[in-house]
Amino acid sequence: MLENTETTARAFTSFRALDNDAEASERDQLFRNMAQLFTFVSDRCDDDQVEQYDEVLCQLAELVEAEARGEVAKLLAPLQRAPGTVVIKLANDEIEVARPLLEFSNVLSDDDLIEIVAGQTEEHRVAIAGRQGVSDRVGHAIVDHGEEESVGRLVENETAKLNPDTLTNLVERAAESEQIAQKLSRRNVDWSAMADRVSDAGRKVLGQLKVISAAADPETMERASTIAFNRLHARAGFSAREWNIAWNQIKALSDRRQLDDRALERFAKFAYGHHLGAAITLMLGLKQEVFVKWLATQDYRALTIACRSMGMVPDMFERTLRILPWRDAPELGAIDLALSRFDRLDPREAERAFESWRAHAFRKHNVTPELTELLAS
Repeated sequence: MLENTETTARAFTSFRALDNDAEASERDQLFRNMAQLFTFVSDRCDDDQVEQYDEVLCQLAELVEAEARGEVAKLLAPLQRAPGTVVIKLANDEIEVARPLLEFSNVLSDDDLIEIVAGQTEEHRVAIAGRQGVSDRVGHAIVDHGEEESVGRLVENETAKLNPDTLTNLVERAAESEQIAQKLSRRNVDWSAMADRVSDAGRKVLGQLKVISAAADPETMERASTIAFNRLHARAGFSAREWNIAWNQIKALSDRRQLDDRALERFAKFAYGHHLGAAITLMLGLKQEVFVKWLATQDYRALTIACRSMGMVPDMFERTLRILPWRDAPELGAIDLALSRFDRLDPREAERAFESWRAHAFRKHNVTPELTELLAS
């Protein structure tokens, strides 16, 4: 670790010594070296160190050629934790630079991807449409903004989640594109339930889709049903994979100074439970395992005190209770009890007790007398 630290120090010194008269190849090589070094130490960097890398890489990205930017994008794409600002910068770059990040980076959130879909080229949308597990919102944005190629690739992506509104728009697009219609026919969907949602042209397409769906072979139908089941299963309860992805996206959001109450509202609005939990964890300065334990043990009382201490309003707290990925869905009585406790709890008292608990978290059972009293109330 000492060797890595010394190498990092030398790399930052080299950057500071680099003036505008330096050779382009020298800047390109420094950019690559900095990114390569980050890949070696990313799992051991604290937030301040990541911020340093982010700042330096962003500045160098302005000075280097596209080839170097593309190589760095490839280095950053598979990382679970990467500097948030430079990832966004490169993901909005020309497509040869951006493609690996758009296709593979878990650091890019749905909001990031939607902005790119709306503001960048069709090639950017094609890359995003092929991602593993494209969400409802991102898919909807591609259908709204995309051309035939990106929309077609989205339809072919069996891991893409297409909600009824998106499917309705796709049926309308299929009325104007035989290519989209053919690809849409291979998805396992109950088309009969959509008749009232589409135009006359869309109904003609639906008629064709119903005939094709009815003729689908059993093996195809079984495979499609398995995919649908896995999607539903992935939405239920806590998922370690989803938490890890959400955590790293939240860290990237924090890198860009965009982790705030508006971000919490956005996660609640779109029912991003893992992201909401990860954001609360980071904003409270908690260890991940503490918050995850609350979810696993259905610890509504600890969550109540924590949320009250951070100034959360009652409406947001209720949505948080319902959206978080608990082990089991909260029962109505548990929600009512938590809301009642939240209303009775004085925010200043909650803040004092929570800070006291955090300062003495090493104690047995991880609670202080103050917090014990509040938990029993």
